[in-house]
Amino acid sequence: MKPHVKTYLNHFGYGQDDFIACEVCGQRAVDIHHIECRGMGGSGQKDTIENLMALCRTDHIEYGDKKQHIDFLKEKHKNKLFTHKTLSANRI
Repeated sequence: MKPHVKTYLNHFGYGQDDFIACEVCGQRAVDIHHIECRGMGGSGQKDTIENLMALCRTDHIEYGDKKQHIDFLKEKHKNKLFTHKTLSANRI
């Protein structure tokens, strides 16, 4: 398993075989996408939960790695992080 996938699964408490919803449309996600790409050669510096989001194949093709959609993806992911944090806090 790639380190960025492990980071995402661990943060949200998902198992490898769990249904993970696309953060854009709610369909089954198949990719953990770097919102801001790591660039050629890759750098682990951007493997933070704030830079990783789950996307279905259609939305990864539509929105992934396109500068004009970065703000849209960041806002969608920010909402997921906020919801997760709120739900986690309510469980305590």
